[in-house]
Amino acid sequence: MRLKTDYVVVGSGAGGTTVAKELAIRGKKVVIVERGVIPNQKKMGTLKTAILNYYDKCALRKSKEGLTIYRALMAGGTTVVSCGNAVRVLEEELKNLGIDLVEEFKETEKELAIAPLPPRLIGKGSRLIMDAANRLGFDMRPMPKSVDPNKCNSCGQCVLGCKKGAKWSALDFIKIARRHSAKFIKKIDIQSVVIRNGKAIGLVGKSPKGRVRIYAKKVILAAGGIGTPVILQRSGIKNAGKKLFADIFNVTYGILRNKHINLWQEPTMAVVSTKYMEDKGFIMSPYIDAPLVLRWVIMSKRKQLKGFKYNDLLGIMVKTRDESVGRVTANERFEKNPTIADYKRLNEGAKIAAKILIEAGVKKKDIIFTKPRAAHPGGTAAIGEVVDTNLETKIKNLYVCDASVLPVSPGAPPILTIIALAKRLAKAI
Repeated sequence: MRLKTDYVVVGSGAGGTTVAKELAIRGKKVVIVERGVIPNQKKMGTLKTAILNYYDKCALRKSKEGLTIYRALMAGGTTVVSCGNAVRVLEEELKNLGIDLVEEFKETEKELAIAPLPPRLIGKGSRLIMDAANRLGFDMRPMPKSVDPNKCNSCGQCVLGCKKGAKWSALDFIKIARRHSAKFIKKIDIQSVVIRNGKAIGLVGKSPKGRVRIYAKKVILAAGGIGTPVILQRSGIKNAGKKLFADIFNVTYGILRNKHINLWQEPTMAVVSTKYMEDKGFIMSPYIDAPLVLRWVIMSKRKQLKGFKYNDLLGIMVKTRDESVGRVTANERFEKNPTIADYKRLNEGAKIAAKILIEAGVKKKDIIFTKPRAAHPGGTAAIGEVVDTNLETKIKNLYVCDASVLPVSPGAPPILTIIALAKRLAKAI
């Protein structure tokens, strides 16, 4: 396969689809290439579909050291299995680098109709946790969401894909881009960038039908914090792939016996406490794993859970701003483990989460702490190190626009900031 275009975008997550959509609306000739396929919305919302079709290695992808990092490989990327959270992150850090996103943030918040989740969608479990947290002075409030409250049926299965289409995902931007004549090609695994005289002129990759060559005036990599640095390294940018962060988190669970709260049947992460974000680097939010995933996550503590019912379980996620000490190699493997400082933050947050659950009515003996996991990998093509403030690499006309460019871990969902960066890039090029 051989194609020619003005702009080629690799990856269809938050960054890639935003750039593609913005350029297509401006009448530019755009091609989006995606490693995965477009998911069937009607089949979303089940663990089997998500694990087998959406998540990398069935959601069991681990670092060399054994840390599970969740990553979606499909059209829409991680936005499809996100919780719909839409918060500004790293606004000041980026401003200090010379990147002011005020206008792009406002533009995105209006376009995605971002607003705190309305009270009627905050379920009994989330409200119980929020009220207990606020009695203890931990300032928990409704989470800003890119969710249409009129479509949300509180199924609680956000991380498995939204069957109702209530939650915004990058699939929405793919549709807009295609309506404006952008070309979308699935099942394309990009290997490297084609470079001539120090300029990017296209891409080479492979598909089920054979070798693929796409020539373009400008190339935008948006294959994610793990995928993008692999392509960059294969293209001669050897300092890509370093300083991997992953927004490490743990979950503190509590059994509230015979109350039948059923946190699973509520919008995920409906409320949030950012009280300790600035000084300690973590947030807290109600969260519960899918039933089968939960049994795997707490396998070593099954005896403690003997006789519990799933709808008697409350959970609070602690997500921390981890240190950027991991790395991604050219064979798409990665190294990442929590540092002593990461563990300290997670453990401090878990202790606070336990206090909240006890205040909510959970007995101390029914508190369970999970091991760390991670989501939102990034930092592997950071601004100021691999790309400049215009998100361009040392190879002219080669840009990066995904979580790879974030200078440090946000410790909170980065989707809104990535979209804002992508809008800025589209204006610039």
